Amino acid sequence: MGKEEVLLHITPWERSALQSLAKGMTTAQLAVVLRTPESDIEQRLGSLFTKMGAASPTDAVAAALRRGLIPVAPGHDA
Repeated sequence: MGKEEVLLHITPWERSALQSLAKGMTTAQLAVVLRTPESDIEQRLGSLFTKMGAASPTDAVAAALRRGLIPVAPGHDA
């Protein structure tokens, strides 16, 4: 019997951040767009990555795509 998938609740901000990371944005770019200190963005992303069991932005985006938390970009396969 396979391991059950734990339901993961992410906030609208977290979903938006994951979508931005999937598009290739950096934390510095997110900070500029959101007019928020980069250290705050890094802290919030760090909490999100921990929640998702991800070690990096790439891991977080991959996990979000696998779980259907963010849409796959048109023309790309999951």
